Amino acid sequence: MSSAADLVLVNARVRDPELTGHTAVAVRDGLITALGGDTEARAWAGAGTETVDLAGATLTPGLTDAHSHPVWGLEMFTGTDLSGVRDLEGLRAALRSAERRGGWILGFGLDHNVFGGRPLHHDLVEDVLDGAPAHLRLYDGHSVLASATALKAAGIEGPRAFAQHSEIVCDAEGRPTGHLIEHAAMDLMTPVLPAQPYAERRTRLVDLLTAMAATGLTSAHVMDLGGHDVPGLLTALEEEGDLPLRLRLAPWCMPGATAGELDALVRLQERAGRLWAVGGVKFFMDGTVEGGTAWLEHADCHGRGTEAFWPDPAAYSAAVRHLHRAGVGTATHAIGDAAVRHVLDTVETLGGGGPRHRIEHIETVPDDQLGRFAALGVVASMQPPHTAYTRADHTDEWSKRLGEERAARAWRCRDLRDAGAHLALGSDWPIAHYDARQVLATARAPRGAASARHGLTGLMALEGMTTHAAVAAGEERIAGRIAPCYRADLTAFAVDPVEAPADETAEAPVLLTVAGGRVTFRS
Repeated sequence: MSSAADLVLVNARVRDPELTGHTAVAVRDGLITALGGDTEARAWAGAGTETVDLAGATLTPGLTDAHSHPVWGLEMFTGTDLSGVRDLEGLRAALRSAERRGGWILGFGLDHNVFGGRPLHHDLVEDVLDGAPAHLRLYDGHSVLASATALKAAGIEGPRAFAQHSEIVCDAEGRPTGHLIEHAAMDLMTPVLPAQPYAERRTRLVDLLTAMAATGLTSAHVMDLGGHDVPGLLTALEEEGDLPLRLRLAPWCMPGATAGELDALVRLQERAGRLWAVGGVKFFMDGTVEGGTAWLEHADCHGRGTEAFWPDPAAYSAAVRHLHRAGVGTATHAIGDAAVRHVLDTVETLGGGGPRHRIEHIETVPDDQLGRFAALGVVASMQPPHTAYTRADHTDEWSKRLGEERAARAWRCRDLRDAGAHLALGSDWPIAHYDARQVLATARAPRGAASARHGLTGLMALEGMTTHAAVAAGEERIAGRIAPCYRADLTAFAVDPVEAPADETAEAPVLLTVAGGRVTFRS
């Protein structure tokens, strides 16, 4: 080495898919510069080198959450945490004692199963609110329950037509029930909700990213561009210091986007900082199973699910082609089988080469679509912790809506891997907890409706948050491995996450996290 390293890690068990047997790693200027043994490491150090003895810990490539919402999610994660509520009486009790924010009761993480199959209606909770406006987000992030006072404040008095698949649910007399489904309907509430001060957003974001780093995360694929000038917020943070995580942000493209708006999304790809960059564009092909908006080849048990998020699916395909020609990759939210099929059909029209495309969620997919992911080079991006909202006996809302046949195809992570697909794993925070160890563990030992046979091996799970996540971002030549000239994004575990049992991995101490060559967490 011609120059001394900034950081040297020794006495480690280095786990890289190709380079084996090493115990020491050198880092300079944010890149890995050398691998070898502890004896060789002495020659890498200079007067300014920090040397860390990992005491036999397993050093893996830095973990990536391949689907997260750390900025926009802070808005969703405001108010009373309702994720622990299990039934309607529990919800009513939580709302009685809920804190007020600007006079409002705000809640998040509410499970559809709480309502026991009843249609969502503000009348179910109205008497415990004492007249306060209430805005309660369902856990899926695609629907809310708003009280009568909240609806009045937003001027929501009846049904409306939207350019995308959204709905103000109304009763037989045309009165809103308070159940607002999908983004356009939910966005009607935004102007009247209590605003989060800029300083608070800034502090909460740094705290969140720091907590994420403590679970071993070094980067996240952010599936939104948030609001309130997120690039400006990130730029301001980097003027004061480095971000705890590397962030790759994908702005949304919604139905009705013009050619000019698509070109603006292309230009956005130039925005970047030291540890953040805009990369790719996010689409929605459908919504959620529980909300009745997943696009299915056959209607769900309520007769819903036969419409795409884009009222004209061909317009979605045209938008993807426009971006593809400009060299911009896409990530499409597709939960239902019809949505997954349409995205794959669209990519098939693009021909070979060009930017990488990926599908997010893929909660139910038939056999005849599994092999198409590898054949078309489409990355499957999935979130194993979502299975916690379902039940093994299929008595949950997700399973009941789909029926036994489709519920049996839940989160087919292993089948996709066995079919040759690249499989990137994430949490979808705040829909599920950001703890990377939980993602690894649940990928190996699925919960709820996901069959145990869909569990991954320890190595597959680790690849899902390292090498395969790098492929999903088109960064496989610079990220996801411990090798010279790769980014110095590294995670050290007290146990080997590949060989340790899943339950041990879920609670494995993280000893060190390094992002861009800088230590972001140490125990």
